[in-house]
Amino acid sequence: MPAAQSPAPRPAPPPLELFTPAFHQDPHRALAELRTSAPAVPVVTPNGLRTWLVTGYEHARTLLADPRLSKDMRVGRDLIPRNFADPEKQRAFLAESGNHAQFPQVLSVHMLDSDPPDHTRLRRLVGRAFTARRVEALGPRITELTDTLLDALPADEPVDLMEALAFPVPFTVICWLLGVPPDDRAAFRRWSNLLVSGAGTEEVRDASVSMIAYLQDLIAGKRSDPADDMLSDLVQVGEQGDQLSDDELISMTFLLLVAGHETTVNLIGNGTLAVLRHPRVREQLAADPTLWPAAVEEFLRYDGPVTNATWRFTTEPVEVGSVVIPEGEFVTISLGAAGRDPDRYTDPDRLDVTRPSSASVAFGHGIHHCLGAPLARLEGRIVIGRLFARFPGLRLAVDDSALRWRSSLMMRGLEELPVRTGPSGT
Repeated sequence: MPAAQSPAPRPAPPPLELFTPAFHQDPHRALAELRTSAPAVPVVTPNGLRTWLVTGYEHARTLLADPRLSKDMRVGRDLIPRNFADPEKQRAFLAESGNHAQFPQVLSVHMLDSDPPDHTRLRRLVGRAFTARRVEALGPRITELTDTLLDALPADEPVDLMEALAFPVPFTVICWLLGVPPDDRAAFRRWSNLLVSGAGTEEVRDASVSMIAYLQDLIAGKRSDPADDMLSDLVQVGEQGDQLSDDELISMTFLLLVAGHETTVNLIGNGTLAVLRHPRVREQLAADPTLWPAAVEEFLRYDGPVTNATWRFTTEPVEVGSVVIPEGEFVTISLGAAGRDPDRYTDPDRLDVTRPSSASVAFGHGIHHCLGAPLARLEGRIVIGRLFARFPGLRLAVDDSALRWRSSLMMRGLEELPVRTGPSGT
């Protein structure tokens, strides 16, 4: 009698073209529908790559810590060609790869794109420089910087709060940490904006060359003349004879630059808008400023700055509820959808700054939990809190429907946040 055969694997449904401009303007409605349809669904990214989107809180938290989902860029890069949903975009990718036009590898030798044991080593070394004491010591300087920027806000005309406050605070703070001189910050900002744009233009490639050359010089300067900043500590830090290599220093500096300001920019913008849209919450915070730490946690859950976790791929078949994701495929974990999961949160679409703490995954979970999360929370608490304390009449300068969100696969952030600081009628 022949042996019983296991059933053939169920074919995956065709991938959804989810990430449209309309989706980015209101993702929560579409994500709620996906969450009820299946625990993981195949979707297509804007550049044509097929990935599995995971939307439930429990599955998200589990997969963020699952070692069967790798983040090793050296392996994952080879999986990209076979996971394109669009043959034309696959051919374009292969042509670019042949021309060596992809993102410079030296900027990807960091802990976010690595697995243990490399990740363990890198995180341990960076953690010795990025300490809780260093973060807390920045509080008074962040407060002073925030007050200076608030002083400069006009009282009688609209101002874009993203450009006037949400961006300059975290960008300046990360430049303090890395010891980037004030005269170099404009170029530093231009290069970083180009490099995180995702475009494959000659301008972006030129920016990568300029950024690498600048970081090489900056690191050399810190090595010969250390200062009281984190980059100097990263250059010097070691454990049992182990130190970061020059390539690792360049890549880690780039990661800290991008992760150290981009997330917090959106936390400030999204949190401010959430308060502006919810007068009752605004009254609660004005009456009881001790609620601000809990409010920041609620902003992270309700409309967090990182909508999707950074890329991962399966090293073997992985079950997500009733769905089996095959080996060698990409997985995108929706942090935004996890934050609105009704199986985890009561009335999840309501902003509630008195909500009990419930282990948000806004900054990830597991070994890749964001190392800079305490700094982002500190900046968000100081900046948004002082903004509303200083300007109790703060209001939108445009109709709410005129606001536009960035079309980004990873970040959830406003293009602009036009406000007026003066009382209504001015």
